[in-house]
Amino acid sequence: MNRVFFIYLAFFASFLATENTNTSNCQNGKPEVFFVTPKNGFKSTQSEIKIIFGIKNFNIVPAGINKCDSGHHHLVVDADLPILSRPIPSSKSYIHFGKGQTETTIELTPGKHTLQLLVGNFAHIPHSDPIYSEKIEIEVVNSQ
Repeated sequence: MNRVFFIYLAFFASFLATENTNTSNCQNGKPEVFFVTPKNGFKSTQSEIKIIFGIKNFNIVPAGINKCDSGHHHLVVDADLPILSRPIPSSKSYIHFGKGQTETTIELTPGKHTLQLLVGNFAHIPHSDPIYSEKIEIEVVNSQ
C-alpha cells in the first residue's frame, strides 16, 4: 500500500515540477480570451447556441500537453469562476474542451444565462496569471 502511495505521490509531484504556469515566457503581449460569438446581450429564440472562442497571444493545445504559453478552454455556464488555484471542476456549469476545441454548441433553457471562458493548463488548472474572459449575459427567449 505504501509503495503505491509513493508512486502516485511521485507522479503528481512530477506534474507540479514540470509545469510552467507563467503566461508571458514565450509570446509577445498579454494573453486574452474572449467570445467571438455570441456577444454580450445576445438573444435567441433557439435553445441551441453556437459559441466560438477567441484567444490572443496564447496557444490552444489539448489537455495533457505541457508547452510554453499554452492551455485549453473551459466554458463556465451560469456560475462564478472556480477557485483559481485548483483544478477546474467538470460539470454542466464547467465544461472542458480538453481536445483543444475552439467552438461548441450548447443547449440552454429559456431565460437569462451567463457565459465565461477560462483557460486551463495541461492539468486543467488555471495559470498562475489566470486567463479568463469577461462574463457575458445572453437570453433564450421562449418562441411561443
